[in-house]
Amino acid sequence: MRGGSLRQARWQRHVNGVNPPPALRHWLTGAASLTAKLKSRSAAFRVQRLHQRSARCLSDEADAIGLGRAGRVWEREVLLRCDERPVVFAHTVVPLAATASDWPLFSALGERSLGSTLFGDRKVQRGTLEFARLRAGHPLMRRARAALGVDAATSLYARRCLYRRRRGLLLVTEIFLPALLNLADPLPFAARSNHSHL
Repeated sequence: MRGGSLRQARWQRHVNGVNPPPALRHWLTGAASLTAKLKSRSAAFRVQRLHQRSARCLSDEADAIGLGRAGRVWEREVLLRCDERPVVFAHTVVPLAATASDWPLFSALGERSLGSTLFGDRKVQRGTLEFARLRAGHPLMRRARAALGVDAATSLYARRCLYRRRRGLLLVTEIFLPALLNLADPLPFAARSNHSHL
């Protein structure tokens, strides 16, 4: 495979297009809040913000957010941790043209969960999930490995979804890390930490 193509993901509209292992399939396809699902399987869930800043969007996400070519966006990247184990690397981009009325809480999220915000807002419309298997040369794979401080697998499964609120667009890409498959079955509500971030 050529170097240029390694930087592009082949996003599929159906999960069968990426042929994930059975244990990962329900994580990729679930329509409910990923944050809520992770909280149910850990005693302590938290969001570790890596950065939130203006940046150039990736070439394979420009069309999805209505840009003719890769341009400047607001970018947010976090690790989702269950009992301190990083299980998801999440990457979010919002066009610079979006206004504070489109996404009123985005700039002030800090280490709060974006997912909880999106699913709790009735004005947010969720698009169709897309799926990909990211190879080692993809920019998000390199960033995930850097955030973990170790060499991750040569490929990882990911999904992305476009959200709309008023006239604003927001694209969330979630990369599922190997430790995710080690999570236990959902914990009883009483066993979950009252100190988990929202």
